[in-house]
Amino acid sequence: QVQRVEAGGGLVQPGDSLRLSCAAPGRTFSSYATGWFRQAPGKEREFVAGITSSGGLTDYADSVKGRLTISRDTAKNTVYLQMNSLKSEDTAVYYCAAGRILVRNEGVYDYWGQGTQVTVSS
Repeated sequence: QVQRVEAGGGLVQPGDSLRLSCAAPGRTFSSYATGWFRQAPGKEREFVAGITSSGGLTDYADSVKGRLTISRDTAKNTVYLQMNSLKSEDTAVYYCAAGRILVRNEGVYDYWGQGTQVTVSS
């Protein structure tokens, strides 16, 4: 099983930036698409952003377009989610997941991390 480890969450103020990382220690996941999802308190988990295995195609939820950027560093076996201009509504637990194809449906993703908390508050 290809495990995922997320890192980079924290408490920030509105307008601040954070960079989340998703690594697969001891494994290569260059053949997997990676998706970022988030779950806010009392809400269902939702798709945020995704990137294909090659890094050539990305997809973003409308709510984060222009503010979040997903990228991957194959040499470091890591996928990043750069989060700029953060808003209070971005507060959630963020999860990364690996799957064979890039889709917004979380059911397609096979391997999940434990999540990292992002809190945006003044």
